[in-house]
Amino acid sequence: MDLPVKRLWVTEHRVEEKQCPHCFHLTRASFPATVKAPAQYGTGIQTIATYLVEGQSVPYARASQLLQELLGVQLSAGSIVSFVKTCHQQLADVEQELKAGLVKASVVNQDETGLRVGTDGWWVHVCSTDRLTHYAAHPCRGRAGLDAIGIAPLFRGTSVHDGLKSYQGYSFTQALCNVHHLRELTFIEEELKQAWARKMKDLLLDMKAEVEQAKALGQQELDVLVLARLLCRYDEILKEGYQANPPPPPPRKTEQSKRKPGRAKQNPARNLLDRCSTCKWQVLRFLYDFTVPFDNNLAERDLRMIKVQQKVSGCFRTEHGIAMFCRIRSYLSTLRKQGIALFSALNNTLAGHPVLPTFA
Repeated sequence: MDLPVKRLWVTEHRVEEKQCPHCFHLTRASFPATVKAPAQYGTGIQTIATYLVEGQSVPYARASQLLQELLGVQLSAGSIVSFVKTCHQQLADVEQELKAGLVKASVVNQDETGLRVGTDGWWVHVCSTDRLTHYAAHPCRGRAGLDAIGIAPLFRGTSVHDGLKSYQGYSFTQALCNVHHLRELTFIEEELKQAWARKMKDLLLDMKAEVEQAKALGQQELDVLVLARLLCRYDEILKEGYQANPPPPPPRKTEQSKRKPGRAKQNPARNLLDRCSTCKWQVLRFLYDFTVPFDNNLAERDLRMIKVQQKVSGCFRTEHGIAMFCRIRSYLSTLRKQGIALFSALNNTLAGHPVLPTFA
């Protein structure tokens, strides 16, 4: 198996002119609507260039070099930027539909990661399901960023996240990622040498196995006795953990005058115990609602390509650059999740007719 020789196809458009023999008026035929300049690139080249920089994180200069070596086309980095801008503009309505679909979803996964835009630190927020992905960048990690994006204030389903405090003030139901808890419990077990952490890890994994087994049997919920046994064991391990981590002693009078106002500093084990106790139903949401996943791995996987972009191409220079990347990347990720061919969809988008994925 091999590839055919790559050739650059050039189409020349000519129009005919006729002059009236009586009034000498010159009449010229019109060019096709897609022909707008004396020389321009077709949607095939535009598609490949846009996919390289936005889909595969290739820097603009290297994408230009690759196209020259592969196809023999003299394409500047500025031309690729214009293709990306066109694609970004064509996907404006698609992004609004995508956000509306996420607002109507019953369960979403949310997460965020940092990156640089120019010299400033920014955050890319992701909100996703197994069929939809939306990225958005904002200078703020917290409430201001979530409000500006516009999904969190309108969402009324269940959000699975890593426990960021900014998610707490919204009207949606909370569910915490238990893989984060497993990591913290591993640290407490290995570094702090506390036996209760191993027991809690085993219990959370047993809970996950019970839910998966019930799903495989077609059940909609756990057996009452099984649920009661698991919850009783959960409370027992929390009690054991608190016994191993008593509250810190009150500061001395001399230290109390110097200490800043606020809660006394606790060790990591005590902090995790407080979270698992006060947010018990958020930690164990997957036990009661089988549509809620055990972890937030879906959002973390969706954010992985953001870190790849950062490692390969570095930071973004402008706010408009990160906005274009997020919108196009949201579209490509959604298409990939739904099994839609990316090249044909991008080609149609650059031609002015975006392929619409399913937003339900």
